[in-house]
Amino acid sequence: MQELICYKELPVWTQQSIPQGFKNQHNTKAGTWAKLTVLKGKLHFAMLEESGKVQSEHVFTPEQQPTFIEPEAWHKIISASEDVECQLRFYCRPDDYFSKKYQLNPTHSEVLAAMPYLQGGRALDIGCGTGRNALYLSQNGFKVDAWDVNENSLQTLRQIVQTEQIDRLQIQRRDLNTDTRITGQYDLIYCTVVMMFLEAKTIPPLIAQMQQATVPGGYNLIVCAMDTDDIPVQPDFPFSFKPGQLSAYYEGWNLVKYNEDIGELHRVDEQGHRLKQRFATMLAQKV
Repeated sequence: MQELICYKELPVWTQQSIPQGFKNQHNTKAGTWAKLTVLKGKLHFAMLEESGKVQSEHVFTPEQQPTFIEPEAWHKIISASEDVECQLRFYCRPDDYFSKKYQLNPTHSEVLAAMPYLQGGRALDIGCGTGRNALYLSQNGFKVDAWDVNENSLQTLRQIVQTEQIDRLQIQRRDLNTDTRITGQYDLIYCTVVMMFLEAKTIPPLIAQMQQATVPGGYNLIVCAMDTDDIPVQPDFPFSFKPGQLSAYYEGWNLVKYNEDIGELHRVDEQGHRLKQRFATMLAQKV
């Protein structure tokens, strides 16, 4: 468990202040470990099956502490002594730290998939939002410039950077529809599920700037909605790629990964099902 990191610490509980929810059957979330520390008194505790059947019972004291509770494990506090004092902390793997602590969306799956090809250096996040990808990359050795047009999203990211005292992440408000210039050179420039919100006329100069600002051997990562005969693009997306259009922009680059597969939007239909959309997904290396 040495690689786990604490992202949330609850106040010390007494017998009277233990929340009722923890006395009922409950479980930890996926990717979350729980660690209960008994500071004083005794705690009667049970591990359960999902059906509620007791798997095992334990009495914990300051001398006999609980181990980590695994993700999605069912359990409950049966009872506590009158003098009990205990404290609950939640842990996660380092890669999940920012999403767990600040309720951000998880790091984009294509950013995670690209990591084995990357060697660190400078990265540019085009359309960073609240920083789910930029924070992850800064945590993994990159110096990141993070751009977005939404000031509220950037303020959330600024607060996280200040709280965590991150010095490898620079934030800038940029409206790419009015300014696509990219100065400096980057080892990675990425734009995940952002281009479809830009004006169509912005895309050619933006891609040209991305390519020009990438060092030889560096990478561009793009994920963007497509408009195809089988799945038309969402009507409110100003831009979408046609089949083969994104790969044509990167002729002469090494296409490490390229597909035009069907994925899901965060949007849902009337039945609550996530909407399907075809996406152009590309990781390309500059030769």
